[in-house]
Amino acid sequence: MNTLYVILGAAVGAPARFALDQYIRRFTTKPYGIFIVNILGSFLLGMTFKSSEKINDLLAIGFAGAFTTWSTFMLDIYLAFELKRYRDAAANLILSLGFGLIAAWCGLQLA
Repeated sequence: MNTLYVILGAAVGAPARFALDQYIRRFTTKPYGIFIVNILGSFLLGMTFKSSEKINDLLAIGFAGAFTTWSTFMLDIYLAFELKRYRDAAANLILSLGFGLIAAWCGLQLA
């Protein structure tokens, strides 16, 4: 039964990430969509850290696991580096990690 919760959460999380990222990319070439997705996902993980097993499987593992994306985050940094946009690559890395930690902490505090 826990696998079903993970599947259901992931089935919503991945399309939500894609939709949000594609919407934001209409307005900029910067990876703001993935930044926002990862910060929101970090907050959600913090909020659900001490939740019941079913809620954790559905929201944290399923939804947030599919909603957030380490691979696209790394690709965005790599592409900025390849384009010699070192400041953009460093800003993405530092801000994503910093705000991600703050968002997770805020979620834990509110939970």
